Amino acid sequence: MALSGMLVVALIAGGAGGVAGGLLNGSSASDTVPEEEGPVMNEPPPEAPQRDPDSIAGVAQRVSPSVVSLISADARIPGGGSGFVIDGDYVVTNDHVSSGLEADGIVIEYSDGTLSEATVVGADPSSDLAVLSIADPHDVEPLQFGDSEEVIVGDEVIAIGAPLGLNGTVTQGIISAVNRPVSSGQGESGGRFYALQTDAAINPGNSGGPLVDTQGRVIGVNSMIATMGAMGETTGNIGLGFAIPSTEAERVVDRLMEDGEATYADIGADIDEDSPLAGAVIDEDSGAVESGGPADTAGLEPGDVIVSLDSRPVSSGQDLLAMLRSRTPGDEVDIEYERDGERGSTTLVLGSTDD
Repeated sequence: MALSGMLVVALIAGGAGGVAGGLLNGSSASDTVPEEEGPVMNEPPPEAPQRDPDSIAGVAQRVSPSVVSLISADARIPGGGSGFVIDGDYVVTNDHVSSGLEADGIVIEYSDGTLSEATVVGADPSSDLAVLSIADPHDVEPLQFGDSEEVIVGDEVIAIGAPLGLNGTVTQGIISAVNRPVSSGQGESGGRFYALQTDAAINPGNSGGPLVDTQGRVIGVNSMIATMGAMGETTGNIGLGFAIPSTEAERVVDRLMEDGEATYADIGADIDEDSPLAGAVIDEDSGAVESGGPADTAGLEPGDVIVSLDSRPVSSGQDLLAMLRSRTPGDEVDIEYERDGERGSTTLVLGSTDD
């Protein structure tokens, strides 16, 4: 059970399972915007019965060839996951999928059974994203990222991947919530972000596969599920799946392709993620606030409790870290904090995790 509205969820690589539970903070939604021209997608197979290209079946037919499954080059190694092809013959997937396969070699399988070796170009455990380069790319249309900030509750979505090793599985549902604060674990390597929640069935093996809209644009990367199983027990879909929003995923993927690693906005202070207090508590240790760093320059001190960022309430340390995902180093943010029972405010210029 997570504290202060941050749900700890189970990663969904093939064969993985876990525990999740608890209620979350409310979601928000963006205003509807006019639809743009749809992306270029694969032609339906010539032998397939004809379907309206804008129907669920039509979109699935045209997106599926660009969705791949990831397996180990060593047939004795179980597990795996999903991914999808983007421009440049790169494959996007979850870090927890690629990291589990990389040591023995990664093989990707296209929907028609074509195989190719792949190597990791860049990976970021913190965002749970990875980019792979295909040794022998197949001729498929790359999928395009949509704008997850345009997504609203009730929008129809399609999840495509290889749950339990069943390649090319298509499930359909709706966006159940947006801006759900979720975490895959504690510490610096634990992924935490504001997720898209969907009731489209996703299960172990769906990790890294795309969540697409009715135009076939990727609006999320399927990554996590909530389950009702006991600790360590593998369980399946209960209608609570979570995807990394495309705006976050595209930003990280671009950095991974350019630099092999990703950097994030940082306040220059250690946060006590285990504190039971409401808000983000800066560690009490004397070195918790980096000398000359953003928090120090803004006047923050060890023990201060950050209660809002740009007028948005901060419920926990993990909540603050998830908020920083959507910010860029150099951004100026307004901080409200509590110190010795007194409320204060300051302006902070965000630094970088590379600093």
